[in-house]
Amino acid sequence: MNELRFFNPYGEIRHTENRLPHWQQENAVYFITFRLADAVPSHLRNQWESERASWLRLHPEPWSIEIELEYHKRFSGAIERWLDAGHGSCLLRRSDCAKIVGETLRYFDGDRLALIASVVMPNHVHALLVQGPEQPLEKLIRSWKTFTARQINSTLSRSGSLWQRDYFDRLVRDEAHFANCVRYIRRNPEKARLGKPNTSFTKANSQARSITRSGGF
Repeated sequence: MNELRFFNPYGEIRHTENRLPHWQQENAVYFITFRLADAVPSHLRNQWESERASWLRLHPEPWSIEIELEYHKRFSGAIERWLDAGHGSCLLRRSDCAKIVGETLRYFDGDRLALIASVVMPNHVHALLVQGPEQPLEKLIRSWKTFTARQINSTLSRSGSLWQRDYFDRLVRDEAHFANCVRYIRRNPEKARLGKPNTSFTKANSQARSITRSGGF
């Protein structure tokens, strides 16, 4: 992989959907967020789903770049604010649980993906990555969730669902967007008033900084 490939609005896009719409392009750069099942209170989630359904009826796909940006500002932005508020059990505040997730994110680094930056927050996870060839994003994230849920449930002697069913993803559009994603991940703990993150669970390394400067691996 010699250079980053950002979103190409004229290229082939693979559309998938569970509860949320997902766009995929081969070897693209993604900003991913997935959360614990109880990280957003039900009344906020119900309000969000109702407003989103109404908005989608007025904005059928395919979307222009401007419409997609509006969607993320309105709906992804709301979720980010609620996650940073620290709702729910926040099981990932425990160092043993955060370590399980952090090590799992890095396990396929250099094989199924190139992990550029990541952070494990008390009730959610962010990752900036390059999708590997023939590695559908939904399959990768499902494997992360399945393994970490099994390990964390065993560690805590609990059972039941751990993660939200779906995930949020954004195709990174250009170098400026890429740099913003790296900064967001590095600053998220401070923004959520958690202080400096444990570096064992945060990866925003020299490779990411060199990519920001030069635009390539």
